[in-house]
Amino acid sequence: MISRTKPELTKAQVQDMFNSACLGEVISFDKLGDGEYNAVYDVVSDMGNYVLKVSPLEKTGILTYEQDMMRGEVFWYAQIRAHTNVKVPYVYYKDFSHTVFPSDYFIMERMQGEQLNNAKLTKEEKLWCKEEIARIIAKFHKVQNNKFGYIQNQLYDNWHIALRSMTLNLIHDTERVGRKTKRGEKLLKYIDEHKDILESVTCSMVNLDMWYGNILCTRKNDKLELIVIDPERTVWGDSIFDFVNLEFEKMLNKKTTSLIAYNETAKIEINGTKEEMIRFALGLGYLALIQETEKYYRYTPRHFGWWRNVASCKFLYSNAFRILKYGTN
Repeated sequence: MISRTKPELTKAQVQDMFNSACLGEVISFDKLGDGEYNAVYDVVSDMGNYVLKVSPLEKTGILTYEQDMMRGEVFWYAQIRAHTNVKVPYVYYKDFSHTVFPSDYFIMERMQGEQLNNAKLTKEEKLWCKEEIARIIAKFHKVQNNKFGYIQNQLYDNWHIALRSMTLNLIHDTERVGRKTKRGEKLLKYIDEHKDILESVTCSMVNLDMWYGNILCTRKNDKLELIVIDPERTVWGDSIFDFVNLEFEKMLNKKTTSLIAYNETAKIEINGTKEEMIRFALGLGYLALIQETEKYYRYTPRHFGWWRNVASCKFLYSNAFRILKYGTN
């Protein structure tokens, strides 16, 4: 997708990167995927097939939590490989020195498969994928920490302080482009209102972006296999926030397929209790604020992404504030 943050590369620049990595002579390279932040290229060299990912050149035109986000992505790939059996690409080379190219980049394994949002699946396979994604999320949540937040920003002692800071950063990001977010300020008040609940949250590895475009689907011995890509928005935080993207249009207590599969694998079960619904609603609001803010940095009103974000964040805010004001009934 077109986005104002994605750098355009020449073959000479790609070759310089591959020379530095000792990964051979570049034969071809093409843009890859639907990502909206980094530039991603499918590169073929005389040593094999690779994916090259390059971060934006300008640091002033990105959100606070996106600063040095690529370094976080490499960290999270390592965490997933070290602590779970979830399949992710292997990172062959990373360069954050800006000596070869003026922004961060890394080169990773080119995985076989197609993005799940483009895959042609039977009804049974679609159901299995929903269940498998929930099981993958449960495995992620077993990876825990004692500090909360984005590793590229700052870590905090509890989820209330971390989420408050993350929300304030987005509000300030909106102000930097001359805009105001009344709904973001309303969300911040709810975060403080539920301080006691948030302070008791267990800290887990939370992907925050498990939509179908970030999952590859392949077949192995006539069986489906899912591969997770782009864990760059992962945070040490509240596991319930990952349920925002599972069965997207349903509220937490209605996500029956995901909840059953998740609880079969999870260390800590989620059952849609009153406190869990409050945390889920805050997750809806936080994603809405991201989408509201990022459209100013990614797009103009002539882009599809701008209006998609407008519609999506309206849906998310509406449900978040309904739950926070009236409860689940």
